[in-house]
Amino acid sequence: MVEAKTRDISEQIVKTTPRRRTTTRPSAAQSAWLRRGLTQPGGKLPLFDQTGRRINERTIRSCLDQGWAEPWFENPIKPDWLVCKLTDQGRKAVE
Repeated sequence: MVEAKTRDISEQIVKTTPRRRTTTRPSAAQSAWLRRGLTQPGGKLPLFDQTGRRINERTIRSCLDQGWAEPWFENPIKPDWLVCKLTDQGRKAVE
């Protein structure tokens, strides 16, 4: 029951997150995160940085808002985590 509620909440967050498409450039933190998707199958973006810390949710949300990343699928083990992938616009922003 708790998992279903958490999944419902994470779905609502993803569905209600506004998608702004602008021409601003990614910050250093955003660029570092987005670049890691360039070499991954399907452009999968990591949940953790190189030191093992979880990627800041604000970084993820801002990249989603800019259209540089998009939700990919739900993580069944951690439904509150956003598993994202790089978009074509995100590739252009960091290449």
